[in-house]
Amino acid sequence: MMTDGSAALMAQAQASAQYGTQNNMTARMNTLTDGHIKTEEQARKAGEEFESMFLGQMLSHMFAGIETNETFGGGHGETMMRSMLVDEYAKEMTRAGGIGIADAVTREILKVQEG
Repeated sequence: MMTDGSAALMAQAQASAQYGTQNNMTARMNTLTDGHIKTEEQARKAGEEFESMFLGQMLSHMFAGIETNETFGGGHGETMMRSMLVDEYAKEMTRAGGIGIADAVTREILKVQEG
């Protein structure tokens, strides 16, 4: 059972991790849309990064509802590492073929550059 102090610390850590994820997502979106994509390979990489970012956001909401067993998990460390774990899951899902968003984004990037 957590005391009020540790519960407040956990809430602060979760808020900090979420804020960091949102700032990181904004920075990544800016680099994807700044017009510096010059090759098809760069467009593909941008599409994969976008899909990974999208999947990460979906997975983070899924993991937010999961409570951990205090005997074998939980604690401050898990709270801090969960966002990184979710990002890695998203990257691996994208590497394994994803859900098709990368292909669509790549096509749109190339279409915009052509015309």
